[in-house]
Formats: sequence, C-alpha cells, structure tokens
Amino acid sequence: MKLTHPYQPFLLRLLHGLTGLFLVLAVLTAFWTYNVYDGRWGTLPLPTYKEVEGVHGTFGLYTLLIFPGFIVYAFRRGQKRLAPPDTLKQLTHKLGTPGWWYTLSRLTNTLTLVALTFAVFSGKMMDETWLPKGELDHFWYYGHLISWVVIVVAISIHLLMNAKVGGTPFLLSMLTWKFRAQDSPRLWKNHIIAWWSNRPSGSWAEQARSIISTRPRLEIGIWLSLIAAWLISLSKELFSFLATFSS
Repeated sequence: MKLTHPYQPFLLRLLHGLTGLFLVLAVLTAFWTYNVYDGRWGTLPLPTYKEVEGVHGTFGLYTLLIFPGFIVYAFRRGQKRLAPPDTLKQLTHKLGTPGWWYTLSRLTNTLTLVALTFAVFSGKMMDETWLPKGELDHFWYYGHLISWVVIVVAISIHLLMNAKVGGTPFLLSMLTWKFRAQDSPRLWKNHIIAWWSNRPSGSWAEQARSIISTRPRLEIGIWLSLIAAWLISLSKELFSFLATFSS
C-alpha cells in the first residue's frame, strides 16, 4: 500500500527547518567548545580549534534571530501543535491511546520551545572572554551547560514523539520543499498586510495591553525572556565600550 504524506504548511517547514538547522549546529559546536576549553566531565578526541567558540556563537545568534518568527507562528497558526490548557487532565486519562500520545507530543513540542528559550537566554548572558581566560565557574556558564543537556534531551524526545504520532510519512512531510498554491510565499505579503490591518485599535500602550491580555502566558514569558536577553547583552556591551573608551 502506497503511503501518502500529510501536508505541512510551507512557512512552518521553513521556520522549523532553519531553527532546527542552526540549533543542531549550535549544539554540536557547543560540545566542541566545551571539549576545547573545559572537559571536566569527559572529552572526545576532537581537534583543538580555539575559534570554535566564535563559530558556536554565530550559530547561536542565527538561532536567536530566526526563533522569534518561529514563536509567532507556533503560538498562532501552530497553536494546535502546542500543549492545551487541560494537558494534565488529558494525560491522566486513557493512557496509551492515540489521543494520549498526541497530547504528549504537543506537550513535548511546548517543552522544546521552553528549553530553546533557556538556551538562547543563558547564551546571551555569557561573556565571550570567560572560556579563553579559563573562567569556568560563572553562574551563566553552568546555566548554559545545563541548557545544552536539556536541549539535547528535548530534541531527542521531540523527534521520538513525532515519529510515534505521525510515523515516517509525517517526518518526511517536514523535509519536502513542495507547497500548494494557497501556501505560496508570494501571498505572505498580503497575509502580513491583513494581519496588520486587523491589529487592535488605540494607542500603542492600549494595543500592548490588549495583546498581553489575550495571548498565552507562556508566549508572553518567552517574549519577555528574549527581549531581556537582548537588552542585558546590549547593556553589557555598552558598559564595556564606555569603560574601554574612558580608559
């Protein structure tokens, strides 16, 4: 019997693919960085490439730049793929049924977003001079190491759950570049214009209050974490520049 692949929205595949690609590269180079500069909990026979920390930071930055677009999609058009409010209730009933596995998969998707938020936040809190100087006991360095373990586990479970729920056809449907006419990138501009015209009326403050009151708390928390990460990182760079300039 010939398998038919379920169709996945092209924008989802694009954002998910780019986020996943840069994240996997960031994860691999993160271990390589640990292998070169730390290695207290074991190492692998990898080349001693000192510049790998900068490579890791580049992939981390690419992930951070793509991540907001993925968040917008996930909490709007992709809301049905995330954990519903009654997740705990659904997981305590009809264990092992297809619906139970689907709910568990949605929960895994949500936890993966949380893990990725923690990873990019802790990465922005680090200073690129710590590891070259041998400063391995900073709080945020340990936090970023923990985030590496969490994200590896989260990605593994995410793949296993999607394979369990959708099987090979679902996994293959995320890898194709084909899209339907109504899903064409040419229509994205019209979608953005329509979304902008339907935004809440009133002042920016009123619009912000409306958005905060209607969006899921988890989404608001992720946005606040990303904004805080950028602001704190930029503040540190500004203070460092001013200190260097004044000296």
